[in-house]
Order: sequence, then structure tokens, then C-alpha cells
Amino acid sequence: MRVVWATDIHLNFLRPQGRAVFFSSIHDCRPEAVFVTGDIAEAPCLLDLLHEMRQAINVPLYFVLGNHDFYHGSIETVRRGIQDWCQTQSGLTYLSFSGLIELTPKTVLIGADGWGDGRYGDYHQSPVKLSDQELIRDFQGLNRDVVLAKLQALGDESAIYLREALTKALESYKRVMCLTHVPPFKEACWYQGKMGNDDWLPYFACKAVGDLLLETAQKYPQCEMTVLCGHTHHAGTIQILPNLYVKTGSAEYGQPHVEEILAIE
Repeated sequence: MRVVWATDIHLNFLRPQGRAVFFSSIHDCRPEAVFVTGDIAEAPCLLDLLHEMRQAINVPLYFVLGNHDFYHGSIETVRRGIQDWCQTQSGLTYLSFSGLIELTPKTVLIGADGWGDGRYGDYHQSPVKLSDQELIRDFQGLNRDVVLAKLQALGDESAIYLREALTKALESYKRVMCLTHVPPFKEACWYQGKMGNDDWLPYFACKAVGDLLLETAQKYPQCEMTVLCGHTHHAGTIQILPNLYVKTGSAEYGQPHVEEILAIE
């Protein structure tokens, strides 16, 4: 199965002509499906741009959402709107609510949004403050301790969902592809070829999901797990265990691109 993967495409930064060029570059790869690991647009235009992309590429589109997708909205409202809308649209699948998707008889697809859950790095000493806290309604006006509690709850939510999906997947499939927005290990939080530092790690890696993936890969050594993520805008690949790989995609605002063409057996 031939699949195109892209991440952090930020379609709202492009004019219609620029989006058409990007969609054409995907179409030219002749994929059978497309994966997008979050930061597709922003809440007010997300549905319209997802629909535009799906119509242009004309193959099934599987995606998770990133933090930017909730800008100028709330997490629950955006998720519910996307979930309800995808149920009426052919070829659009929001993985955070879809369960297992069989890609081939040996390979299954799962996914969850993921969040920087504040458990890596040094959250309390970090001077970093993301725009999330101003532009996502759930975080507006909260103090640092409450923000941390909310980030941890969101990370835990993704891990709980993935635990259920992985339990089902590994009963029947040899390979698992997992899409998530935020790197699940600090070692996969790339910045200019190196791991992000303790100031940025709290917001750019999700330990709750990483712990789950590590536990599962150790429990099922005969199964191969590949995680695709983004968020850092810097690319890198790391092998966490012999059967657990994490690929982090690159990005630049206003210049979305095909990150990789995957051949899935």
C-alpha cells in the first residue's frame, strides 16, 4: 500500500493557489491514502480546508489534530464538530475517535492527538509560554499549575485511548502504524538534529503516550510498531526498541510538503 505522510501543513497560511500546488504534489505521488499528523489549520477554517484537501487528493485521508487546530476554539467543540462531520463525509477519518483501521491484512492504523503533557523537561522552571494558552479557550486565564494539570489530563486521555486500541490491534495484526501530533518520547523531540532542551520538552513531548508505547512494545516483541508525529517542525527518526520506531516530520509555515512516501505491507 502506497501512502503519503505530511505533518504540520498549516493550510490557513496559504492562499488557494498555494494550497492547490501542495495538493497537486500529493496527487502526483499517486498514493492510495494520505496520513496527516496534525496542525492542519485553525478551528474557524478547519472543516472547510479538510474538505478542500480531501476533494483535491481524491483518496482516503486519515488524520489526527494538533494544538493549532484548536486555535480560536475549544478542544471539546472542535473535536465534536470534526467527529460528527467526518461521519457524513466519505474518505475522511479522524483517528482519535475511529478505533482500528485495517490498511493491509498484516498492518493496522491507529491514532490519537497527543499533547505536550509537561512530564518531560522542567515545566516549573521553563520560561516558555506557547500561544496555546492565549488562543485555545480551555487554557485562557489559567495559572501554571492548572495549565499543567490540564496538559497532563490531555496526555493521559490520549494514552488511555491508545491503550484500548493497541490491545485490540495486537491480537490480530503483526504491524501497527500509530499517528499522533506530539512526539511520545523526548528522544523524538528533534530540534536542529538534537533533542529539545528542558525548557521546551514539557510542551513538545507526551510522556503518557510514550510510556504506553514502551510498555506495549516490550509486551509484544513479535509485533512491529511505527509512530509518525510532528509538532517540532524538525525531522528525525529514532529506534526506541528493536520493534518500536518513531519518525518526527519537518515543517515550515507557508511551505507544506510531502514528508515521506510509505510502502506498507
